[in-house]
Amino acid sequence: MSAAGTEAAQARGPLGVGIIGTGVISQTYLENLTSFPDVAVVAVGDLVPERARAKAEEFGIPSWGSAEDVLANPDVELVVNLTIPAVHVAVSSAAVAAGKHVWTEKPIGLDRASTQALLAQADAAGVRIGSAPDTLLGPGFQTAKRALLEGVIGTPLFVQTIFQTQGPDAWHPEPAFLFAEGAGPLLDMGPYYFSALVSLLGPIDAVAARGSRPQLERTIRSGPRAGETFPVEVPSTVQVLTSFAGGQHGTHLLSFDSALERAGVVEIHGSEGTIVLPDPNMFEGRIAYVKPLQSITDAARGGQEWIEIEPVGAVTGRGLGVLDMARALNEGRPHIATGELGYHVLDVMLSAQESAASGATVEVASTVAPVPLLPEDFDPFARTRV
Repeated sequence: MSAAGTEAAQARGPLGVGIIGTGVISQTYLENLTSFPDVAVVAVGDLVPERARAKAEEFGIPSWGSAEDVLANPDVELVVNLTIPAVHVAVSSAAVAAGKHVWTEKPIGLDRASTQALLAQADAAGVRIGSAPDTLLGPGFQTAKRALLEGVIGTPLFVQTIFQTQGPDAWHPEPAFLFAEGAGPLLDMGPYYFSALVSLLGPIDAVAARGSRPQLERTIRSGPRAGETFPVEVPSTVQVLTSFAGGQHGTHLLSFDSALERAGVVEIHGSEGTIVLPDPNMFEGRIAYVKPLQSITDAARGGQEWIEIEPVGAVTGRGLGVLDMARALNEGRPHIATGELGYHVLDVMLSAQESAASGATVEVASTVAPVPLLPEDFDPFARTRV
């Protein structure tokens, strides 16, 4: 079926959604997706079908089983891929082969070739790929983007972001995969920061990075496996310099090695002010800016006035990107958190990995079109697919 035919066929009633992967992150997806009138979760699947059954019973979902059961379900029009990063592309590709649209957790893939092949496969099949994070669709970043477009800080010049923590081994019951190839702070947390910045400022065209791995082995510190050790396969601290195609530059710290817990720092400095933005791992948060001082005295330094901006829009959570895809299919418009955006962010992170390994600046080959805004009156709880 052509892309136009596929979208026309899906313009009636709530979009049927199937979820593959019912681990920790599935809880928040299910809580949100089951609250949106424009989507209907009709099936869940997992490598351990009984785990899928528990989620189905908790949320009143009519069908449960394996991943294959979800893909074979004729009521599933879009698959939400919540599997581990190592199989993101394989599961998404299987969904595309089954004629389903796909929303995938981040990162969209782990290498350029297979991810490009996935996007080409979806294009040929006339189905869509969406890629997390969808925090950039929340009221926090949507409001901040409008403020930037209105010129509250003039022309953006440079950015700073910080994510530093002791690491997920301090709280996650099964943290080993977060220190394995395809993860680490760069590929696990980087998608939030780089997706948000690309959505605000446009594509990144070059990176330089340094990384370190001070511990070769870590210990699980919570849950039933507390005390077990596992290998650290990737740098657990990465520092990245970015050059944006629009002329801005950025500095970014991503670390699982810091005793000082500090995350969600996003600052954009412009010709006429500085704005602080919400944690890109959240859907809301503080937005405020300062204007330059006319003259600097000791008193003035400590007395800069922060101008607060109230976020506009309903606060929900993960699954907002799936909802935007459902409405975009209905309205015949592009969705916002596209596979192309996910691929560009992946390309940026892989380029940072390569730079950290080689010590050289790496040009980013991919780009992405400007990321649109949600309508200001976007209401997740309205019914628009009829």
